[in-house]
Amino acid sequence: MQDFLFYLKLGWEHIISLDALDHQLFVLALIAVYSFKEWKKILILVTAFTIGHSVTLALSILDIVRLPSDWIEFLIPLTIVLTAAGNILMKNKKQNQDKTHYYLALFFGLIHGLGFANTARVMIAKSQSIAVPLLGFNLGLEAGQIVIVFAILIILFILLNVFKINKKDWILFISSGVFALSLKMTLERIPF
Repeated sequence: MQDFLFYLKLGWEHIISLDALDHQLFVLALIAVYSFKEWKKILILVTAFTIGHSVTLALSILDIVRLPSDWIEFLIPLTIVLTAAGNILMKNKKQNQDKTHYYLALFFGLIHGLGFANTARVMIAKSQSIAVPLLGFNLGLEAGQIVIVFAILIILFILLNVFKINKKDWILFISSGVFALSLKMTLERIPF
């Protein structure tokens, strides 16, 4: 149980800490097109991301998948750039966007999972089983994402209903900001 709680806390910190800006920006870009009333869709999205993240962590810990860390550090912000760009380019095509977001969340979760893979491989390699550490870590990650999602949704609800901000303006503003920040991170991390 102590191992489970350790990894649960580690997963929570992996998404909530100040060092987790890339994950936080991804979650923000991923849910920017949704509203509070679509919270079920959003939970499915972040769970798809966590599933992708989990699969890659497991494959990495088992030493089935391995990528150079400089490429991973480049690919992570690139996924955010692509997600934010998709929001901007598809702002009037909501139905297509829902389906695309599910696939992107799952696929980009695979890439983001590689970001923690080297650390996880070292920490969990000594353990008898990877099941408890992976479960704890991913539940912590999922809980952190849910907290971030609901914080964003509450802010959005206030902006839309109290300050009467136009939702399309919100999507464009948030997605443009996330795009700019993540593009800067991507350009700083080009591995070649």
